[in-house]
Amino acid sequence: MDNEIVKRLTWSGMLTISSAIASMLAARLTAIAYRRFFGEDPPE
Repeated sequence: MDNEIVKRLTWSGMLTISSAIASMLAARLTAIAYRRFFGEDPPE
């Protein structure tokens, strides 16, 4: 792992994956809160 390009690509990949997971989690939690607050499914 001494190659700077490999390090940067690895970092970019890890950042992309963690951002996608965080976004999915936030959307699910928000949908749960919306259902509890309004008693219906959130708008599309």
